Amino acid sequence: MPGGRKAPWSGGDAVSHRLTQLDLEPLPLSHVASQDVEYAALAGDPPRLAVLAPLGGERALADFDGERSAVAGGTLLVGPRSPRNLAGLRRRLEWLRPRPLGVGTSAGFGDRLGLATPGHIRALRAVGGKIAPIFAQQSIREMTRTGRAAQDVVDDAVWGAFAEGWREGLGADADHLKTTEDVDRCLAAGFTTFTFDPGEHVDPGADAADAASLRASVAALPWADLADDEAALRGRYLGRSFDLDHLRIAFDEPTLLRAAAKYGRAVAHVARMERHLRRAAGTSAVEVEVSVDETDTPTTPAEHLWVASELRRLGVRWVSLAPRFIGRFEKGVDYIGDLAALEGEMAAHAALARHLGPYKLSLHSGSDKFSVYPIAAAEARGLVHLKTAGTSWLEALRTVAALDPALFRAMYAFARERYETDRASYMVSGELRRAPLPDDVPEGQLAALLDQLDPRQILHVTFGSILSRFKDSLLGLLRANPEAHARNLEAHFVRHLRPFAS
Repeated sequence: MPGGRKAPWSGGDAVSHRLTQLDLEPLPLSHVASQDVEYAALAGDPPRLAVLAPLGGERALADFDGERSAVAGGTLLVGPRSPRNLAGLRRRLEWLRPRPLGVGTSAGFGDRLGLATPGHIRALRAVGGKIAPIFAQQSIREMTRTGRAAQDVVDDAVWGAFAEGWREGLGADADHLKTTEDVDRCLAAGFTTFTFDPGEHVDPGADAADAASLRASVAALPWADLADDEAALRGRYLGRSFDLDHLRIAFDEPTLLRAAAKYGRAVAHVARMERHLRRAAGTSAVEVEVSVDETDTPTTPAEHLWVASELRRLGVRWVSLAPRFIGRFEKGVDYIGDLAALEGEMAAHAALARHLGPYKLSLHSGSDKFSVYPIAAAEARGLVHLKTAGTSWLEALRTVAALDPALFRAMYAFARERYETDRASYMVSGELRRAPLPDDVPEGQLAALLDQLDPRQILHVTFGSILSRFKDSLLGLLRANPEAHARNLEAHFVRHLRPFAS
């Protein structure tokens, strides 16, 4: 989905010169006309919205708050970048409404600060290709730690897309949802993709369990929720083999019981969550991703097949699935493990996604996995979703290191104090003992800390703590230097996106 194409709109360029004649400094890429009404984001901090309606068209301003004034040929409204004004933009400019993206190649851009979307868009435009973007992507865990509401996440991304002139459509992913209450608040905010995380219902002990333990675990599954019983389960799988491309998966008793014991309760949980979402959404278009990546043990191809088959039997509809791959997909660094073995496993998972869906193979903790991207792009054959999060945060810190070394040094020192506590909920191997002390790093080498595994992960997972102390200073610096921030993001994300753009 390259940003260079222009979507048609009623009114067109014939009227789009009037707003630029006023002394307002509109951001050029944001300026658009629809149904004879002009819209633009205005330069400066805080950001503001300008809406220019022609004579007789003042009803178009009813969706917006702000100061009105008469200008030649119409009425000008200048208002804040408020939730109500952003809702008005979404009503008036259909390309700013988040929508489901389907099974085509896509990328999710987590943004913990609400300022990264322009840089993400520039990277998309730079690589070309047809990568459908999700600019609003955040987990409940991240919302809690950053102090952002679900509506903030959507509004910040929509404003960034508007300011940067993105008219090619966008999604919004409520990531790693675990409860129906989380679903409801994200649905109300305008999210359209819902990533269900049943990790708490996965039994990782099944991998090492003996036969008796597996039989006991399967007997205790919530069979009513699964609309099933053990005899029927055995009848569907036991002694059967499934041929998919180069892949043959056979279900003997240990393979079947291990898959059911490990993932049975997770399947039931996803089915409950999906039914709730469909009821709550009504006629609104939504889509589902299933994620079992945040678990201790890898998802085997047989387990992937079992999970997908059982979800389909229960009527669950999904567009992407994130298995737990072999090796380590740690936060903020490249893949740690045997790439040749991963390639074989990824080929198997991709074949399953093609034949059991089709649906996309989703790469969670996908940030900075540069050695994996060519493999994933080749094996998935377009059915792939790349999900990134904390890497945008780190590029914000890279901007700080260049512009205000003293602030960066203070944040790094504080991150070191918080790391042992904050790392608990993340897969990371960074160690304080291997990371340089703040005062040992010369000013000109501070940004280079972000290229080293240990300090990079220290700064990655302590974002909530850093924001609790330095949020105003950090946001103020980035808002005062949007081009420097966007340049860093663009350069970084071009490396992420280029392998998927073909």
